[in-house]
Amino acid sequence: AGNAGSLPAARVALRTETDALRGCASLPLKPQPLAAGADQPSRRRGAAAVCHSSAHLSARTMQWISAGASAVLLLAKGTAIHKSFLVPFFALQAPCSIISWIKSDYGQWTAFLALLVRLFFFIPGELELPLSTMLLVSVAPYQLMNLRGTQGGAVLSLAIAGYLAFQHFTRVGGLGKAFEQGSVIATLAIICITVIPLMLLF
Repeated sequence: AGNAGSLPAARVALRTETDALRGCASLPLKPQPLAAGADQPSRRRGAAAVCHSSAHLSARTMQWISAGASAVLLLAKGTAIHKSFLVPFFALQAPCSIISWIKSDYGQWTAFLALLVRLFFFIPGELELPLSTMLLVSVAPYQLMNLRGTQGGAVLSLAIAGYLAFQHFTRVGGLGKAFEQGSVIATLAIICITVIPLMLLF
């Protein structure tokens, strides 16, 4: 009696497995590794990886340009902007490699020795802001540093750059005088630090 009761259940299970096998057979076959088009998916994955790497490299290049323009403005003579605003701008826009170096032991020792020299000797005013930048990045809380690379950080950087651009073009005497020989380097640097956060914002 027990065998008679289990026979219909076995038939139902067999029919279910047969239907499942038929369903699997109707699916398209997966290409073999040696087939002619087998390397096509890997090509697509490689292309996607290359595109992602290219986009990342482009953003990193813009950060380097922004950092270079900030350094030029720190040392430039042909502008009357408040250069102290460049310190938080640099902290938000500098590449990760620079920030990591400043926060490393080498950067902290450099900042410490520079501060020690500043306490006992006179250093030019142009070197005060680079020292302040290193000290600010070294002691900045992680909440501020987490703004780097975010939309909020780009908006804040764009606001600082816009204010500096307004100061520069207003105090230099207009757009025409901004491209004269004494101010053209500062003007180009101002344009760089204004355009790059705008590009990174999108």
